[in-house]
Amino acid sequence: MTSEALQRFIDQANSRSCQQPDPADCVLALAPLMLDLIDQASSFLEPQHYRSSPETYSRNLIYSAPDQSLSLYSIVWLPGQWTPVHDHGSWGVVGVVEGVLEERSYVRLSPDRGVDEDIELARGGTILLRHGAVTSFVPNPDHIHITGVPEDRPRAVSLHLYGRTMNDFNIYDVAAGTRRRIRVAHNES
Repeated sequence: MTSEALQRFIDQANSRSCQQPDPADCVLALAPLMLDLIDQASSFLEPQHYRSSPETYSRNLIYSAPDQSLSLYSIVWLPGQWTPVHDHGSWGVVGVVEGVLEERSYVRLSPDRGVDEDIELARGGTILLRHGAVTSFVPNPDHIHITGVPEDRPRAVSLHLYGRTMNDFNIYDVAAGTRRRIRVAHNES
């Protein structure tokens, strides 16, 4: 069963994303919706949205559009859990419901985005996102980063809205200068 707040968010996100074909305009239109959704998270997040695993961060599907144009996940990060270095191939809007989520960015120094080898990445900045924070990204240029929670911080829970069903993405081996596409699993609601 979908709560009124969640259904309103989904309806508005669908409408606004269809009206904004440019990814930068799309995330600009969607970020305020995510900010409002965070404030209403307790009205729709259910126990299955807080599922976690001691092995890796957990992606819990909340909504996936029938045409695969949008997906919303709750992601639960236990202390010490991190993504690999990755990009999304999509725009995205992220809001933090609980804890502090850390994002460490990478900058592509090699000019050709279309190759999977000879990729030179340099470490970029760090962003700390605490409860109520919203961030966004666009796919061009690639938003390459690692996200997680250090060992010395408590669990974090975040909401991630993507401009597609997020069942695969590119991961990078920084030392080898390569990237490859992987499929990712999620828990169904």
